[in-house]
Amino acid sequence: MPHDEPIHASILERIGATALIRLRGLVPGDGARVLLKIESENPTGSMKDRAALAMIEAAEADGRLRHGGEVVEYSGGSTGVSLALVCRAKGHPLHVVTSEAFSLEKRDHMRALGAELTLVDSVDGGIDEGLIRDMIETARQIRQRTAGFWTDQLNNADQLIAYRAMGDEIWRQTEGKVDAFVQSVGTAASLRGVAESLRERNPDIQIVAVEPSESAVLSGRETGAHKIEGIGAGFVVPLWAPGLVDDIATVSTAEAKQMTRRLAPSDALFAGTSTGGNLVAALKVARRLGPEATVVTVMCDSGLKYLSTDLYKDGGP
Repeated sequence: MPHDEPIHASILERIGATALIRLRGLVPGDGARVLLKIESENPTGSMKDRAALAMIEAAEADGRLRHGGEVVEYSGGSTGVSLALVCRAKGHPLHVVTSEAFSLEKRDHMRALGAELTLVDSVDGGIDEGLIRDMIETARQIRQRTAGFWTDQLNNADQLIAYRAMGDEIWRQTEGKVDAFVQSVGTAASLRGVAESLRERNPDIQIVAVEPSESAVLSGRETGAHKIEGIGAGFVVPLWAPGLVDDIATVSTAEAKQMTRRLAPSDALFAGTSTGGNLVAALKVARRLGPEATVVTVMCDSGLKYLSTDLYKDGGP
């Protein structure tokens, strides 16, 4: 049978252009249409492939990163895995600062792709401001010692172009029929990039940010510890753009995990905890907007990254 797909020169050419799927099982009949951007289709199973490629290519283009130059980053795992893929494909050694607070699968994936890891201890496996700031400081010291290129994801605006492209995809896939976009906040780059793209086309699209209720700093509450990997740094991140956001939804770790577990049997989608957080918020928006509206949110990564954690291990707690 003939096949019209091209032969790609590199795995990096498979980043982006992910599917948008309508949810059926979770969405109440009187709610809006809810569409999920399936970012698990990216090569490492995460939307962070987009950001990693954009940050590395921007640094290569302007000379901050030379051919074969070392790259340094702090990461809860997904950005580290994505950088490991990109750096391996492009021939850059990579040193990632991470923690045992994040899943074993992510750490093993980084190592498999050749990254060198430095682990920073957490307090009881919690993700909080202290852990993130310790990881950042450790990465700064490694960068100083090695003179490597530090992607510094919390401060790196080069990734915004990748998420603007994701917003362009959403607009094309929905044929402009999108009333709200819901996304959790880690670096804030994905929320901001997609929101900027959509708002250029329709300034009335509602933008809803999601953060852990245990550490709802964007909502003006106290910092705290949570266990939703990839979001909730515990402080207001530099790329946060509150002027783009209409509402901030807070979701607990327990709510996010419960929703993630519901997604697999209801819609045959196997996701990570931040996706569950997105869906808790998106379903509330869907109920509020009603059946004529369309809400888009993001499946941030694959559940395969969390099999050793209590999200899925032995069916979860």
